[in-house]
Amino acid sequence: EAGVALKELLTNRTVILFFFGIFAYVGTEQGIANWTSKFLQEYHGVDPATTGASVISYFWGLLTIGCLLGLLLLKFFDSRYVLLIFTIGAIVALLAALFGSREVALFAFPLTGFFASVMWSIIVSLGLNSVPHHHGTFSGILCSGIAGGAIVPLLIGGLAEVVGLQGAMLLLFGSLGYILSIGFWAKPLVTNETVSLKELMKK
Repeated sequence: EAGVALKELLTNRTVILFFFGIFAYVGTEQGIANWTSKFLQEYHGVDPATTGASVISYFWGLLTIGCLLGLLLLKFFDSRYVLLIFTIGAIVALLAALFGSREVALFAFPLTGFFASVMWSIIVSLGLNSVPHHHGTFSGILCSGIAGGAIVPLLIGGLAEVVGLQGAMLLLFGSLGYILSIGFWAKPLVTNETVSLKELMKK
């Protein structure tokens, strides 16, 4: 039974596309978290043990805060719309972090954490909502996408040897671009229920 379900899911194009969505998300998150401190040290002379470490802690802090805000936004907006807005925010913040001044980078890197915060939950829910059967097995396939967290930072490290860290971190725009595309092609069987502000006022 489990083998049949797995075979059925692995031949489903939608399942594979959402697997790569999780792969891209975890790869982006870990790619930023693993290389930010080194980037700040190399390009802005920031001490990785003090300022670098606090930038990373702000990154994780804003990632947590953003999760809570994301849950609230899903009450009012279609999850695909929330994913698009937050992914565009992450792309803009990362551009600013990689090409802005020292002050901009110190602010923009943590901000990428805030914008990345809703991605995991939305990609998983859109994925599960796009397939009618075998949700337990599908969840397992999606969770295996966390391999991106090991592979993407490794690719950045290898590329950095050739083109420099700034150039290597441009790889993250590929993964963010893929996540952005999900907001356009995802076709959930059931969209998340939203409430209008009028309904909320009535309550």
